[in-house]
Amino acid sequence: MDAIYAPKVALRPGLRIATAGSCFAQNIATYVRASPLTLVEAEPAPALMPQEVARRHGYGLFSARYGNIYTARQLRQLLEDAETAALHDEALWRRGDTWIDALRPNIEPEGFTSEAELCAFRRDHLRRVRAMFAETDVFVFTLGLTECWADRQTGRVFPTAPGVLGGHFDPNLHFFVNQSFAEVHEDLTEAIARMRRWNPDLKVLLTVSPVPLTATASGNHILSATTYSKSVLRAVAGEVAALDPDIDYVPSYEIITAPPFGARFYNDNLRTVTAMGVATVMSVFFGAHPELGGVPRPDGLITAPQTEPSPQEEICEEALLEAFATQESAR
Repeated sequence: MDAIYAPKVALRPGLRIATAGSCFAQNIATYVRASPLTLVEAEPAPALMPQEVARRHGYGLFSARYGNIYTARQLRQLLEDAETAALHDEALWRRGDTWIDALRPNIEPEGFTSEAELCAFRRDHLRRVRAMFAETDVFVFTLGLTECWADRQTGRVFPTAPGVLGGHFDPNLHFFVNQSFAEVHEDLTEAIARMRRWNPDLKVLLTVSPVPLTATASGNHILSATTYSKSVLRAVAGEVAALDPDIDYVPSYEIITAPPFGARFYNDNLRTVTAMGVATVMSVFFGAHPELGGVPRPDGLITAPQTEPSPQEEICEEALLEAFATQESAR
């Protein structure tokens, strides 16, 4: 397996790594923390907050509290907003008496108490994201999906469908998007260009999440929808990395989904990746960078495949669609 990854971007102890992406990318931050690399933590949890509470509120999953960024369009939007400190009315959702930040709907499980509170937290978040790149040497981004939901008037996309975690779905206001290769490529290259205007020396590592879709609005069978989405993302990541010496592709997708391994790196639900699968990816990744001194061993790592979700399972909005659909079918 060591032959599958020959890095263009060399990593050495002390390099400052920032992470973002889909739910699978949460594993990267866990391993970087346990390694000689330095994880950039632009938005740390309050000092006295218990770890599990912090995770439920989006702290420590990535380098900032942006939650899961599934699409290149989300990443591009976030960077544009961080540069302009822009807030958007269509991204202020209600859920009963509380308010939900539609661009990171899972970071406050109980919601914000007021629109003013939501906006204050959002402004602080954008300030921290903008500052994050000034102290980052390598940005790691995991592409997860091509499918998303968007606002008809502005084109702004959301990480989950309106009505699942907040707001309500209105076909006159919202529409489904399944991005093409050209659209993903444009969003990703524009996002990287913006980061480099802030930090010209920035290196980028791209990965593709091996987690298959749990739901699709494309009208296609879920297997076909997954194949389309992952194929587009893999092709874009390969194209972008091939044309730039400071952008590299890490083959986590290939390692988990490779036919020689069958489904051994998936849990019994054939969707979530086992701790053994994550460890295999990280062993290939860190093994290709000998200066880092071997594969780190994060505290509390579960080393056997799990039938039921573990306490450390990734926090993933997309998985909520499965539970939501089950709830609806039971009525």
